Amino acid sequence: MIKILTVFGTRPEAIKMCPVIREMQRNSDISNILCVTGQHREMLDSVLDIFDICADYDLNIMKDNQTLLSVTQCVIEGIDKILDKVSPDLVLVHGDTTTAYATALACFYRKIPIGHVEAGLRTYDIKQPFPEEFNRKSIDMMAEILFAPTENARRNLIGEGIPEDKITVTGNTIIDAMGMTVKPDYMDENLLWASDSRLVLLTAHRRENLGEPMKRIFLAVKRIVEEYEDVKCIFPVHLNPLVQETAEKVLGNVDKIRLIRPMDVVSFHNYIAHSFLVLTDSGGIQEEAPAIGKPVLVIRDVTERPEGIQSGSLKLVGTDEKNIYSSIKCLLENKDEYHKMSIAKNPYGDGNASKRIVDTVLNRIK
Repeated sequence: MIKILTVFGTRPEAIKMCPVIREMQRNSDISNILCVTGQHREMLDSVLDIFDICADYDLNIMKDNQTLLSVTQCVIEGIDKILDKVSPDLVLVHGDTTTAYATALACFYRKIPIGHVEAGLRTYDIKQPFPEEFNRKSIDMMAEILFAPTENARRNLIGEGIPEDKITVTGNTIIDAMGMTVKPDYMDENLLWASDSRLVLLTAHRRENLGEPMKRIFLAVKRIVEEYEDVKCIFPVHLNPLVQETAEKVLGNVDKIRLIRPMDVVSFHNYIAHSFLVLTDSGGIQEEAPAIGKPVLVIRDVTERPEGIQSGSLKLVGTDEKNIYSSIKCLLENKDEYHKMSIAKNPYGDGNASKRIVDTVLNRIK
């Protein structure tokens, strides 16, 4: 039996890795052990509850005002003790978080094979997003098995000298997750409030957007809802106090904007399904929304997910207030432009990524 340790610590990682864990649980040849770091706490726990998954180990590292350095140090020290106790045949990490990077580094030092889910994403700008671009490139250098979600990601890895036989194109596991979460009859009080309008679903949290860029984003949204009678906005506000402060200051007294707490994955996926368009600086939402035909305006200057740009489902709009305003206005007024974005082919897979990952692990780890 193959002993696999899966490690993650944030809500986005959990959403994308729970389908993989569920797939491993169905296979009698795999002993699956889960460690969560708690890099996010409340948001992480809600995802595990929804997917009915329990962690075998919990590092519980989250502290007030924690820094990247303290998170890295706590994860390395905590994971090292678990590696010593578990002695896994393979450790699976996901994406580009500090949890994933620190876990991979601890495994690399112990010469334990690393499997990297969602490998090969690149902006080729080490500062955007920060520190994620550094993290994912570093993990890919250390990994033995690289699960690229798309052909473009595979090409990135090959271009960096990663041997082709280490790479498997799987699709993105977020599509697997959405097959379990989107419900045609889902409704709640906020969606009822927005049901007479075109809903703009907003998320914003990235470090590089804190401060003035975020203020400009919010001012553009405020201008839109004040100009269009049939447009409302819902903003699940990130727990970062800096995001909350700016959101309350700019948007707190706008009648047609609702500031709500972060949602569980089922609620959020169904809010996407009910939206007219999504305005976001998130990475994962760039994959989620196109899967159900929702145009995405990305409030960043660069993206590590160019497949969405190429397919036509995403548009980079940056953080300039005028550009964000005009881009939303275009989709509200130009039916042809909206239609082109909404019917663009989803470039992120067919919902079978988890099975491909598990099959690859079984073939590679003897």
